[in-house]
Parts: sequence; structure tokens; C-alpha cells
Amino acid sequence: MLCHADPVTTTWRHLPAPAREIAETATDAVTAARARDAEAYAPAVERLAAADRAGLVLGGVVRLLLEEGHPDGLDGDDVRQVLEQCVRSAAPWWPDVDPHVLLVLLAGALGVYDPGDDENPPDPAAIARHAPLLVADLLAVTGRPFAEYLTAAFAEVARTELHD
Repeated sequence: MLCHADPVTTTWRHLPAPAREIAETATDAVTAARARDAEAYAPAVERLAAADRAGLVLGGVVRLLLEEGHPDGLDGDDVRQVLEQCVRSAAPWWPDVDPHVLLVLLAGALGVYDPGDDENPPDPAAIARHAPLLVADLLAVTGRPFAEYLTAAFAEVARTELHD
């Protein structure tokens, strides 16, 4: 269940420093992606790429967004539509968008990606450069604040770590 955090007053002070860095840089990157601001996006995703486990957290955000946007599940056509929409939305202002990386993000969030089967798996920096594009695009469908999904994704990571 998502909490209803106010995006203006959400702070991440309660998080450990590495998680706080992910939260702050992911928020900056998603905000820049939603504004289609390449000048703000580039440094935000570079900072995000340096944050350990950012891909895990943002993968959780993508999964939550997909579940909310497609409550009856996704089929191949839905995945193709999400992918095409994201590429069309990002390409005019971020020409380095790579559909393969976005597809890996989608497949990973759905639990169907095996990097061993990929001849050219994207590196963590590529994931960090693309995850905010996908998140921004999916947020347009749900209309809810990014902070809600980010909070829920951190809670899932914490729950998983507690049970491992």
C-alpha cells in the first residue's frame, strides 16, 4: 500500500545516508525528466549512477507504477505500448534514450529479465540514466506523487532485507 506523502514536504532524513542519496538524486532526476529538462537531467542521473543500489530501488518504483497502471496485469502489447510511449516522450529532449535499456528495466521490474540471456546487458550507469525516464512516463498515467512510490519501494527493499 502506498502512503500519501506530500511531495513538497517529503524529506528523507530518516533514511540511512546511502538510501537518502538515492532518494534525493532519484527525485531530482525524475523531476528533471518530467520537466523534459536535459540540463538538469544529465547531472542528476550521473549522481544517481554513482548511488549503490539505485537500480534496485527504482526497479521497485517501476514495478509499483506498472501494477497500479495495469491492475489486470500486462501482456506483450501493454509492454510494447509502455516502451514506445516512453521512447517517443523522451527522444525529443534526451536523444540518448535506448529502447533496449528501457526494455531491460521493464522486464526486470516484472521479474522476467535474466542478464545471462542478454548478449549486451546494460551497465548500472545505463540503468540509472534510463529509469527516471520510465518512472516519469509512468507517473503521468497514475497522477500520484513520485515520493509515494519511492517510499513504498524503500519499504519493500527493507522488508526483503529483513527476511533474507
